[in-house]
Amino acid sequence: MRHKISSRRTNSLLPNYVIVMLLVVFAIGPLIILLFNSVKSPSDAGQNLLGFPREIVWSNFPRAWTIGLFGTTVPNSLILMGGTVAGTLSLGGMAAYSIAKLKMPGAGLLTMYMLVSSSLPVQLFLVPLFFMWRKLDLVNNLFGLIIIYVATNAPFAIFLLRAYMVQIPNDFEDAARVDGAGEWGVFSHVVVPLSWPAFLTVGLVVSLNVWNEFLLASVFLTKQELFTVVTSYYSFSSAYSGRDWGLTSAGAVIMIAPLLILFLFLQRRFIEGLTQGGLKG
Repeated sequence: MRHKISSRRTNSLLPNYVIVMLLVVFAIGPLIILLFNSVKSPSDAGQNLLGFPREIVWSNFPRAWTIGLFGTTVPNSLILMGGTVAGTLSLGGMAAYSIAKLKMPGAGLLTMYMLVSSSLPVQLFLVPLFFMWRKLDLVNNLFGLIIIYVATNAPFAIFLLRAYMVQIPNDFEDAARVDGAGEWGVFSHVVVPLSWPAFLTVGLVVSLNVWNEFLLASVFLTKQELFTVVTSYYSFSSAYSGRDWGLTSAGAVIMIAPLLILFLFLQRRFIEGLTQGGLKG
């Protein structure tokens, strides 16, 4: 009897397994092909773009690192990513706490505004923002671009952090206030530690956004020594894509490897924070 029930259950789940396997193939397949091409010679990549490499050429990676100027652009991207994450988490966390816990007038409307503003394309503000930043001498300035990144990522951060903080029982905060803690003490010593999965989720999403962002970086950073990983790879791939697929593929691997490793390392915490904040808020 149990065998029949188990067999029926397996048969009923078979279409789900097939769909999942197809999604895995579509998701991982391009990455595997990219890895194969990154160690191919130019002739091998031209004749055998989708297959295994006939000869492994490890020299593509140091050449791509040097020609693509990744030694300069990777630190630039790390500075932008670190500054944006720090600014977004600190400002977004305090704003989310104010909306979720301090019973601000119009908190519901402000939350809706954050949700709507997070869906607006940045192209709507690009031209006036560029002229304003040029007058403030913030063009070709990493700090100036960090300000823009914090502003564009803050609505999403506030919305998600607020949704997570709402579910925290007020008893913890009341106990801290009875012990003499002020609002800053309640926020920093009670709410933030209890909300760390949401902060981790927001930090990872913001990191991905900043690392992969192209439009703003290409508009506000025009000097080569200030290029980000994405803008430098665009110039690099435009020059070599028709001549050396192995070299450009190696550059793409260098570009995506840090965040891929970071995401794989933190994926469980990321999913936990995203689902809890989205479902329970």
